[in-house]
Amino acid sequence: MPQMGESIAEGTIVKWHKKVGDRVRKDEILLEISTDKVDSEIPSPASGVLAEIIVQEQKTVEVRTVIAYIESEGVASVEGPLAHREEAQHEAEIPVPPAQAMQVRVPEGRFYSPLVLSIAQSEGISMVELESLPGTGENGRLTKKDILSYVEAKKSGAARPAPPAGPTVKAIPGPLVATPVDSPELRKKYPPPGYDILQMSNVLQKMAQHMVQSVHTSPHVAAVHEVDMTAIVKHRTEHAAEFEKAEGFKLTFTPYIVEAVVKAIKKFPLINSSLEGDKIIRKNFINIGLAVASESGLIVPIIKHAEEKNFMGLARAVNDLSTRTRSKKLSPDDIQGGTFTISNYGVFGTMFGTPIINQPQVAILGTGAITKRVAVIDDAIAIRSMAFFTLSFDHRIVDGALGGMFLDAVVKNLEQFDTALKF
Repeated sequence: MPQMGESIAEGTIVKWHKKVGDRVRKDEILLEISTDKVDSEIPSPASGVLAEIIVQEQKTVEVRTVIAYIESEGVASVEGPLAHREEAQHEAEIPVPPAQAMQVRVPEGRFYSPLVLSIAQSEGISMVELESLPGTGENGRLTKKDILSYVEAKKSGAARPAPPAGPTVKAIPGPLVATPVDSPELRKKYPPPGYDILQMSNVLQKMAQHMVQSVHTSPHVAAVHEVDMTAIVKHRTEHAAEFEKAEGFKLTFTPYIVEAVVKAIKKFPLINSSLEGDKIIRKNFINIGLAVASESGLIVPIIKHAEEKNFMGLARAVNDLSTRTRSKKLSPDDIQGGTFTISNYGVFGTMFGTPIINQPQVAILGTGAITKRVAVIDDAIAIRSMAFFTLSFDHRIVDGALGGMFLDAVVKNLEQFDTALKF
């Protein structure tokens, strides 16, 4: 079981991508693991044959426990099938996928492994073609076998060209945070077909524990402000096309909000603190956590030293973290050391909410959906793009005055955004 960070003591095997007897190449995805910090796809440490699986799926073991054996190439013919076997364990963090695979633009709504992207790039397969291919993997995921079959068919002339891009309706699956499980004891109390019994995933269990612990630790107070996002919406609309052409990914509202928060923290640095006993630890750097919904649950990757980045730097950081979160390519360092968190529940249409503080931080910003509403501007009625922002804060350190002033600063930074900014 790989060591995924100094504070990680154990991991759960979510899925083996290979079965005993399968041939595996070095750096090919071998299994998926889940810890209380992050879910990750683990590449094989060596080439050979998967000779034995010691730890089965859904089992939790301590780090550095041997979970499988890989029979090295060229050994079986001389000394027998299990004479020389390499333990499938990692002494360091999982390696970053090859740069060439990560340079392929990935559309929203479907996930591709670095191996599939690498094959697509080497074979000259466009993202439009990938989008059109049916996948036989879990949740319709495109597997190595799928894309290699398409490559062979394409070379033989049997593959049909991908249809031209046009409007499509994408099904958005819910987070894979629970799986069916059989519990004879609970079956008596909740018999089928009226009830389903589901097992909480490791990530969901840990998130639940953290949320309960946070509410138990901090006296939560929430303040709600309304923000006029009209200027931001107009700026994004006018520059979306040129931005995507230049950067290769879509311009979202998130970097605008992150920049506004960073400027407000610089003005009110006590928001960027934690509490240990009766001592306040004020951080002289700003690490912004972004709550991202993934297949396995809510993950909060961190933009490190956000105070050192301009708007473009923040936009690139947001896209990078979002992409690697959904493709399970985050490293342990990506999810540690946050000093302030932003939760964008507005992406699901939620108007406003009261987020729970991400301990040991002392505040979290929740951003609601941006909707057009009637507003009074200079005594005249107008249609504006409005949103509700909520700041939940730890009343042991942040009182109502500080919380209100900080939130007001975030609002003003957005409403007074420099619309002359070009890309």
